[in-house]
Amino acid sequence: MSATDFISFLNKCPSPYHVVDQARSILLNEGYQELNERVKWDLKRNSKYFLTRNKSAILSFAIGGKYVPGNPFVIIGTHCDSPALKVRPISKKEKEGILQIGVSLYGGGLWNTWFDRDLSLAGRCIVEENGKYKQRLVKIEKPLLRIPSLAIHLESSRDNIQFNKETHLMPIFAQRTLTGEKPKDDNTPHHPEMMDVLAKELNTDVQNIKDFDLVLYDTNKSTLGGLNDEFIFSGRLDNQLMTYTGLHGFVNANKDITSLTESSDCRVFVSFDHEEIGSTSDRGADSVFLDTILKRIMKMEVSQTISPTAYQEAIRKSFLCSADVAHAVHPNYPEKHESCHKPKLNEGMVIKTNFNQRYATTDLTSLLFETIAKNNNLPVQEFVVKNDSPCGSTIGPLLSSKLGIRTIDVGCAQLSMHSIRETGGTKDVETSISLFQHYLQEFTELDEKFEIDYE
Repeated sequence: MSATDFISFLNKCPSPYHVVDQARSILLNEGYQELNERVKWDLKRNSKYFLTRNKSAILSFAIGGKYVPGNPFVIIGTHCDSPALKVRPISKKEKEGILQIGVSLYGGGLWNTWFDRDLSLAGRCIVEENGKYKQRLVKIEKPLLRIPSLAIHLESSRDNIQFNKETHLMPIFAQRTLTGEKPKDDNTPHHPEMMDVLAKELNTDVQNIKDFDLVLYDTNKSTLGGLNDEFIFSGRLDNQLMTYTGLHGFVNANKDITSLTESSDCRVFVSFDHEEIGSTSDRGADSVFLDTILKRIMKMEVSQTISPTAYQEAIRKSFLCSADVAHAVHPNYPEKHESCHKPKLNEGMVIKTNFNQRYATTDLTSLLFETIAKNNNLPVQEFVVKNDSPCGSTIGPLLSSKLGIRTIDVGCAQLSMHSIRETGGTKDVETSISLFQHYLQEFTELDEKFEIDYE
């Protein structure tokens, strides 16, 4: 898959719901069977499955032809949410004859980058149809909203411009003089004009829209850029870049019928929701989601020959690759990186290490992953933060401690993380997909060469 294909994916995915919907379509097209957590499963070897939670998280697995319960799980873990502004349950606001929409911050965005952008609405609506409540995706293409900045002439301190996140980040939506008289029912939680736009997009009546989960997004399309198209300019690279490359590496690994037939392990891809706000939800990494599904896979057959501690044995044989974007060295701020650890765009996957366990990488997990990359002539880079710099975290430490599984934290390098427009490298798309594919196919054989604990 090329960077151009990834651009197309990004432009279809303004929200986690759209990411999961696109991933679902990819897996269905590749012959994966969709499962429902609310019913009993009948799993088979040499077969491929997937399921969703809340339609904002997705997990897929491929059971090797020689798999037996107790064998390893080889896992790629990502998240599909990004910092955003979300529409409030009561969003109707009006000031100085301007209709505004009330929004709340989601995650730790670079909120100053949201000013003066052509914004619109996307996400999920709950629609009543024939007495049932259906989930419907919505993506308004028209620029409906904007957060206007204050003119420089009106700033009291031009060299230190600040803003209030509550009062200054509210987007404008319409002008009252152009929308007619106020509606008689002024107790509605949202502007009727906004609800009309949603209803038209969904081809339903306003009264059928019972609730929604909507984000604001930049209508400016994701694109390739730079003299030689070496850059990706887009929102939500954190973390759709790793979700996309991880998913396609997973799909490619299982396309090879011989590879899956001869495999003795179970390969897993999962993309969680809510990483940007701590992962504490039923579809976040700090939940029993992954643990529950792995245990259900283990119960694919009941036999006296299967050890009663097969799951615990499997976890200690297993490996998690936690994939979340990394910080590329910034040409205007090179001093922000440790001098020997300066990842660059288009120069390969970044292995992220933090000795205070903000990342879960260890010497053993790093060596194993590096060996796979080296064996396939794929580049990798190293990253640690400076001692005087704070460090973000990922789903890696959460899952490593919750499951007791060996883990490495990796990711593609990018600039402007958490901005409304981030920058990635085009070459990193293809090399990351390839590395993920080889990791899934080659882990078990390579792992036999590693001494993990005292025998």
